[in-house]
Amino acid sequence: MKQTLSRQMPRKRIILSLSAALAALPLIVHPVAADARAGGGMSMGSRGSRTYSAPPRTATAPYGATPFQQTMTPRSSPSAPYGMATRMPYGAGAAAMMGRPRHPFLSGFAGGLLGAGLFGMVFGHGMFGGGGMGGSGILGLLIQLLLVFFVVRWLIRRFTGQGGMPSGLPGLRGGNVSSAAQPMNNAPAPQVALTAADYQAFQQALVNVQAAWSQQNLGALQHMATPEMVSYFSHQLTDLASRGARNVVSDVRFENGDLTESWQENGMDYATVAMRYSLIDMTTDMTGHVIDGSSTERTVVTELWTFERSSRGGTWLVSAIQQVAR
Repeated sequence: MKQTLSRQMPRKRIILSLSAALAALPLIVHPVAADARAGGGMSMGSRGSRTYSAPPRTATAPYGATPFQQTMTPRSSPSAPYGMATRMPYGAGAAAMMGRPRHPFLSGFAGGLLGAGLFGMVFGHGMFGGGGMGGSGILGLLIQLLLVFFVVRWLIRRFTGQGGMPSGLPGLRGGNVSSAAQPMNNAPAPQVALTAADYQAFQQALVNVQAAWSQQNLGALQHMATPEMVSYFSHQLTDLASRGARNVVSDVRFENGDLTESWQENGMDYATVAMRYSLIDMTTDMTGHVIDGSSTERTVVTELWTFERSSRGGTWLVSAIQQVAR
């Protein structure tokens, strides 16, 4: 009797070990991605006609965004690939690209004024005549330089209508709407007049989408995202379930962010926002055992989310999520 029991015990242990190994096999064959939040740490979705154009860089996303790994938008025309810096020309071309038109009178008069001053300085008699470069001559030279500076600055303001540097674009800062950093590539001003309610809607969408994702609630996601994005979410959730895993996201906190660009096309409003947020992101098996991530340590994420809505108004829907370039 004792010998029979002793023989059965090892068999039971072997069977239990094999069962545990078979249960974990899907996770071994298909490892769970470390970034399992909504979007799975990928760049996916569409940005209308700007799908294949890199969003402007901002203080929140100084290196821009990675190109889309999944999109339903066909490439209609070739465009410059992401990550390639555009050379900024000098002279008139640079002024035009930066939105600072040059005035013919300003170019001629200011150029002549500076030329006359520099010519006079080289030959030692200044802009307005006078000889020598004694003690009083050096003082006079400094006065002349100050005069040139103030005259040229006045001319720039007078003929270009600019009173200084362009103001920053409205955006998201520390959870409140305030003045955000100007896009680092001097992108043009947004074409969509966004309000404080719009920025609040973007932040709330971030929290709501992650919550619906964690609950595997595709019905709720259909009211928060475009059909394209919902299809990606559905595929990701199905893929996790097929591997016996589930992603649980909680305590999502918006940290800061800013507007990268907004525009209108084909009766739709678009807005791309760089957002930095933190959350608890963990993946469990079907028994609730944590197999990736942490239930206590927060993860900080920076992503670019694009929203769209009808130009006549309505709810902003998530149309794209992009990862930041590094």
